[in-house]
Amino acid sequence: MRSAPGDAGVVTGGREEAPVILDVELPALRHYGQGMAKKEKTNAARILDREAIRYELRDYEVDENDLSAPHVAEAIGMPPEQVFKTLVARGDRTGVLMACIPANTELDLKALAGASGNKKVELVAVKEVLGLTGYIRGGVSPVGTRKPYPLYLDETAILWDVISVSAGVRGCQMLLAPDDLARVVNAQLVAIAK
Repeated sequence: MRSAPGDAGVVTGGREEAPVILDVELPALRHYGQGMAKKEKTNAARILDREAIRYELRDYEVDENDLSAPHVAEAIGMPPEQVFKTLVARGDRTGVLMACIPANTELDLKALAGASGNKKVELVAVKEVLGLTGYIRGGVSPVGTRKPYPLYLDETAILWDVISVSAGVRGCQMLLAPDDLARVVNAQLVAIAK
């Protein structure tokens, strides 16, 4: 089930290089080109740079009528099992927390409650997401939130050499190794998807 993303044109140091095919030995590359017309790096990308984590940014056309994670997976050419959506929840004991699960799954609130030491966990209202994370719906990244909330990453992430998560804006995904994501945000790997 392990897979690597397809071709990507790479721009480094302001010059464009030939497309590189990623493989299992090289799970991701920095990528700032391919239709990004001098787009500024997101806070999440700057954090990965600071931590010397290898990643790729992949743009896609935003459909305001369909911000779903399966649609994003299709738009960036990856299977939905490899594209992870970030959800913001609140536990009755621990407060705000975040969960990353595959695009084609639903969050198991009971499993998340158990893993996080809560009796009950509920998703926060969409109107609260921006204030809590600094990100808008459809662009919530697990990296670079306003406060460092506990992050629970579904254990299926480790089945892949590379997973995709939001780069912190609609229309841009970050591809990186799940181990690197877990390390940079101190995520716990748990079974929370159904």
